[in-house]
Amino acid sequence: MGEVIFWTIIRIAVVIPILWWAEEFFHTQFWWTIGLLVIYGIIIQPAIVHYRLFKTKNKDIIESTLCSTCKHFDESAVLCMLHDKHPTTAFLPCEGIGWEPKSLDVDSEDIFSN
Repeated sequence: MGEVIFWTIIRIAVVIPILWWAEEFFHTQFWWTIGLLVIYGIIIQPAIVHYRLFKTKNKDIIESTLCSTCKHFDESAVLCMLHDKHPTTAFLPCEGIGWEPKSLDVDSEDIFSN
């Protein structure tokens, strides 16, 4: 996910100054429309496409590995935060030894209210 954000920021850093420079030379009544189309086409749409590719590439890891049920797993980065390594379908950073289940977010009042 960090790669998607990084390249989006790079595209923003390139496109905004170019649009600012181009606005000085091309004064038209459709300037805002052209600017928004350029921002969508060069910044937003590629970010959406890369995010979908990221989700597709990591779908098996997020949905069907032991790591995805661990409380140390960060789904947005596909990262084991305990070992600071990226799990794959064939590699578990802790080899299953450091696995801890995600909490169920149950309040203690609900458990002891009987």
